[in-house]
Amino acid sequence: FTAIKKHRPDLHVKALTPVEYHYIFKKAKISYADGMKLMMDSGLQSIPGGGAEIFHPEVRELIAKDKCTADQWLAIHEEWHNLGRRSNATMLYGHIEKFWHRVDHMERLRQLQDRTGGFQTFIPLKFRNQDNQMSNVPESTVTEDLRNYAISRIYLDNFDHIKAYWAMISRNTAQLSLNFGVDDIDGTLDDTTKIYAMAGAEEQHPGMSTQQLVELIKQVRRVPIERDTLYNVVTNYQDYQFEDEVKPKFYKLPVLN
Repeated sequence: FTAIKKHRPDLHVKALTPVEYHYIFKKAKISYADGMKLMMDSGLQSIPGGGAEIFHPEVRELIAKDKCTADQWLAIHEEWHNLGRRSNATMLYGHIEKFWHRVDHMERLRQLQDRTGGFQTFIPLKFRNQDNQMSNVPESTVTEDLRNYAISRIYLDNFDHIKAYWAMISRNTAQLSLNFGVDDIDGTLDDTTKIYAMAGAEEQHPGMSTQQLVELIKQVRRVPIERDTLYNVVTNYQDYQFEDEVKPKFYKLPVLN
């Protein structure tokens, strides 16, 4: 992190999940509190919400037994929040969990948020059954996806934002989600890493320009806002006028006989 900030001090460093931090701190034999303070002093500015999966042990031990426990995941985020820093949270849904497992997951996040207020965004992640050991599990329907977003918005009213990745759920479903509690559908991207394709995303080769994303949001009568990592407004595109694409010029050439 220190090298990154030295090379590009203008960049916001949001990196690694509690799964990695737990392993690093265990190897270094330091506490979560000391470890997160060291990370912050080295240039870390926020942490993503990955690795949460489903918190309840009867599911977690089946789908993520090699990852840190729910209590460890939450403890690392709490130590980070205690430093005055922000993070996100996720939930992988639509596989072998029951509805009450989702409620249990959100309740644990809600309780931590009540204590610290450090979470920015809750991100429900739709399980995809391609290229994994649960390929026999049917995926959730679009109707269930939308209900899940809506329940997340109602239950986690102490979270400022609910996010859906348009590339994972499709552009059309992302538009619908904006009417079901979602206020962030991610940004422009070029999937050069192929991570979305490997994860079985709805869009196998996702890519969208700023203008396309703005138009997608305006089609459902929402205000498109470009933001930074901490949700500060960068550009309000409500009345923004994009320059017309430059059309190629063609010239008449003399006919030579």
